[in-house]
Amino acid sequence: MTSWDVTVRGAGAFGLACAWELTRRGQRVCVIDPGGPGAGASGGIVGALAPHVPENWNPKKAFQFAALSGADAFWQEVRSVSGIDPGYARTGRLQPLADARAVALAQTRQEQAQALWQGRFDWRVVEAARFGEWAPPSATGLVVFDTLSARISPKAACLALAAAIVARGGKVVQTPADAAGSQADATPVIWATGAAGLDDLSAHFGRTVGQGIKGQAALLQMDRASAPQLFVDGLHIIPHGDGTVAVGSTTEREFADAAATDALLDGVLDQARAAVPVLKTAPVIQRWAGLRPRARSRAPMLGAWPGRPGHYIANGGFKIGFGVVTEVARVMADLVMQGIDRIPEGFRVEENL
Repeated sequence: MTSWDVTVRGAGAFGLACAWELTRRGQRVCVIDPGGPGAGASGGIVGALAPHVPENWNPKKAFQFAALSGADAFWQEVRSVSGIDPGYARTGRLQPLADARAVALAQTRQEQAQALWQGRFDWRVVEAARFGEWAPPSATGLVVFDTLSARISPKAACLALAAAIVARGGKVVQTPADAAGSQADATPVIWATGAAGLDDLSAHFGRTVGQGIKGQAALLQMDRASAPQLFVDGLHIIPHGDGTVAVGSTTEREFADAAATDALLDGVLDQARAAVPVLKTAPVIQRWAGLRPRARSRAPMLGAWPGRPGHYIANGGFKIGFGVVTEVARVMADLVMQGIDRIPEGFRVEENL
């Protein structure tokens, strides 16, 4: 009979990344999720790993920078151990500049990025024309090009993490019974159960700590694997390495069916094709909808479960989940294994209660 050191409930980005980091540190980890790896929002199709603007530095931005800058090594190791390509690549991002004020602000941020991003990545104002037909429309003819942004294929990344965990002796199962009769749910337990988990936590604490926000996205057939991602009027356009381009997403708090796509996604596609006319000839090969977990604070919700010794919470990834998983995994492993609390201000469980 195998005895697990840590149980992780939830096989999305947060749960699997925490399990992988614990496995790397020598822990025997069992991950349990009735839907399997990437069954929820982490099985989506967009995969934008992009930073906030380099100004007004705070713990949240510092945490995000550490996660994004450490992503290369993290995902390279996952790929090597699992034998599965997570679709990760640091290809940068373009954002159009609408007027002289936007240009001046972007130039100020260009200077700040040199210091805040430690000279390792750029935030530059450049001519849109250098990107040809892939450039988003810009009234000034200028765009911001940052070299910190990256992309990932969400479902493939979840499968790669799961395979890496198993390759190092862990287990990823769909029911506790599948854990070989082996102390499944023995503490410590990390609860990384996404939107459904936020509902459960709200019921447990008697107040709303977060909710699922519906998002809709689409995948188009077009090979722009080496092109940067675009961020235009709140819309993400992400070229992936498999000859597809992801477009998304909506942000819906009210909906009839969390898993259904509708006319709102058609609007997103129209917006994307207007921004990048070359996309007009790209056929839609997949439409996706799902609930993304948004904690009340809007930041990830990390830490010990108040009043429940041996239990921990890692939830609330919302739109930045994959972009911060490397640091989420690190701070949660520190907390669970060593009792060392490195969770930054704004990310704590109690800030949502």
